[in-house]
Amino acid sequence: MADITKSKNKTSIKSILTKNVVTLIFVFLTVAGIMLSELPVFYLVSEMMTRISRNTFLVLSLIIPITAGIGLNFGIIVGAMAGQIALIIALYFGWTGLGGLLLACLVATPIAIFFGYLTGLLFNNTKGQEMIAGLIVGFFANGIYQFLLLIVIGGIIPVKKVPMIKPDGVGLRNTIALDTNFGEVGLKYAFDNVFKVNLFHFFIIIGAVIIIYSLFRLFYSGENQKIQREKTKKTYIFYMILALILIGFSTLIMNSSTGGFLFTGTNSSAIQSLEMLQSIEVPIFTLFLVFLIAVFNIVIMKTKLGQDFKSIGLSQHIARVSGINVDRTRIIAVIMSTVLAAWGQIIFLQNVGTMNTYGSHMQVGLFAVAAILIGGATVKSANIGHGILGIILFHAVFIVSPTAGKQLFGDAQLGEYFRAFVVYGVIGVSLALHAWKNRKGLEELGK
Repeated sequence: MADITKSKNKTSIKSILTKNVVTLIFVFLTVAGIMLSELPVFYLVSEMMTRISRNTFLVLSLIIPITAGIGLNFGIIVGAMAGQIALIIALYFGWTGLGGLLLACLVATPIAIFFGYLTGLLFNNTKGQEMIAGLIVGFFANGIYQFLLLIVIGGIIPVKKVPMIKPDGVGLRNTIALDTNFGEVGLKYAFDNVFKVNLFHFFIIIGAVIIIYSLFRLFYSGENQKIQREKTKKTYIFYMILALILIGFSTLIMNSSTGGFLFTGTNSSAIQSLEMLQSIEVPIFTLFLVFLIAVFNIVIMKTKLGQDFKSIGLSQHIARVSGINVDRTRIIAVIMSTVLAAWGQIIFLQNVGTMNTYGSHMQVGLFAVAAILIGGATVKSANIGHGILGIILFHAVFIVSPTAGKQLFGDAQLGEYFRAFVVYGVIGVSLALHAWKNRKGLEELGK
């Protein structure tokens, strides 16, 4: 009996390691990179908060097509193009501030729906090869996009001369600033500046939300979910303890006199870093938009449409026999992903403040796919946790790699090359693991 238990434990550990090998590799790379780079804590936290707020929306737009069995939707690049076209229209007509950015999202929606519909039709005609088709459609759409913005605008369609138009009046400039085309307001930080709070105030808010949610789940949730089970009680009590620790620590740091007493004898640079962390401001409105897409992904999966997505993801044949219109449902999944990607690109660019007219969209698909795979997602399974964890690990490595490369090899450029290697490497490893698992599964069925 003991031997059977040991065998099961070994199998379980092996299964966990195999399933999470990419994530574990990046945890190691992140920790090693932070130690080697010796970057200030203030800089790391500040950069991570910025990158999490501006990239997470794009990454979470991948969840629905993965669930629907379409796989890693590299085609979100066309959604990014829709978002950029909408921003160009907003700037051309002088829409500024929060209202201008919301109008840009509104304009991007029908464009993204149209692009998503065409991409969905393509995916339905290339079943089993959607990821390759998504890459190719991105290249094809980019050609049309560049023709439109370089030749058609000003060359065929007359436009008034505005800062974004090239001096000869034909085509758009390579770089468009989102804050200087029309006065001081522009579109830069239009979402980020709506409402900001101190980093530690943000931690206190998060802690309070976790406590309220845990109490609700413990005492007010339906009996059908069996919340009163001892194991579930312990889980939510653990969450509340962590939340209380987070609130207590944040309160101590904000109180300079108490914080000074707490860290007496600590390295002065560490105390200075903690004090500098208090100057970091978190864009609550932008994170609220991320929260909304997370809620949307959860809620949609509980609807009839969401159940159809899951059924198609498990087996298109069984779904079709069950009366589900597979092709139509897949198109809806692609349209949703494309629209969300368009909004995500608008959120991304308003934070960057500058749009590379012909290049900002090019790496969107690769970076988003790499991030969600690093978080533990697969070609057939992805959730919100995978997306958020992937964003944290992926961008942590991006931040520390140049400095770590300089410390390790005396050349920061090696760290830059490592970034490109990371993106393509993680996608290659994940796809190889997926193919290996499928073959192993088929061999077990054959036995």
